[in-house]
Amino acid sequence: MSRPNIKLDRMNPLSNALNVKAEEPMSLHTTLRVGGSSDLYWQADNVDELGELMSKLQIAEEPFTLIGEGSNVCIADAGVRGLVIQNRCSGLKLGELTEVDCGYNLMRLSFLAMREGLDGLAWAVGIPGTVGGALVSNAGAYRGNIGPLVASLEVVENGTRKWVGPEWMEFSYRDSRLRRNPMVSSVLLRVRLRLCKGIREIIRSQMREFQRQRISKQPWGPSAGSFFKNVNNSSLAHSLSQLPEALKQVGVVPAAVLTEACDCKGLRVGGAEVSVRHANFVVNSNNATANDIRNLTQIMKKRVFEQFGVVLEEEVLFMGDWRSEG
Repeated sequence: MSRPNIKLDRMNPLSNALNVKAEEPMSLHTTLRVGGSSDLYWQADNVDELGELMSKLQIAEEPFTLIGEGSNVCIADAGVRGLVIQNRCSGLKLGELTEVDCGYNLMRLSFLAMREGLDGLAWAVGIPGTVGGALVSNAGAYRGNIGPLVASLEVVENGTRKWVGPEWMEFSYRDSRLRRNPMVSSVLLRVRLRLCKGIREIIRSQMREFQRQRISKQPWGPSAGSFFKNVNNSSLAHSLSQLPEALKQVGVVPAAVLTEACDCKGLRVGGAEVSVRHANFVVNSNNATANDIRNLTQIMKKRVFEQFGVVLEEEVLFMGDWRSEG
């Protein structure tokens, strides 16, 4: 396994960090519990140290991979080349204009906002991962998502740390410029979110209902969350008799409707399985490999395309070194 060309000098925050690790198993840092080792691994706990390191790595054009809590990724069995940085920075200034580090846990933020009577994040209850991960994928649920809440973001781009407007992210449905081009080295440090004053008990009630729905439908085994994006296709929506009228009117077809119609529930490859509770969840049910996960999802995509003529798009990101995988 080749070593990354990381230049650690005395000015680099990594040079004196005691928690830099070599050959760190990425399966310990993903909710799917799969993934080989990284060449080097560093957990960032201070946003200023993270910003300084990002600037230096970008200027030197050194390789790195940035992850949050690993809840929306599938990392290759061969691991990740270069340096993996896990963002655990957790600064928070809560208010109607909330400023939060991108390593902060999204679900915890939603609970704290509710306790302060701040509305806008009720949909995030039960969604694992960090604020930064939510921004990259423009995460959302129950007709809410994070993109419209963004007032500004602190980023490191081309070695420069700066604040930018929300247009910089180029948000679209479960997407952003950082997701569309994973080779871009720009990174998110902090975000300012516009929340609004609400009634705490009403927000709490909404969150309880959202959580009840999640518990009743979603599996508890190791997974990466919803694997495929929903499909925007009005003609397909109207052709499906089982689809609720509200979804037909907006032309949205949940991916789970299509995969369930193709008899994917319970489908297995190695230790990977399509959940019998929710057909858009792939779970690590028995020591699955990342390749098991990918091969299973390819079968799901093939079945849906053959039956409906639709190419499902992954919501989960495949990361790492997949060159040697079949």
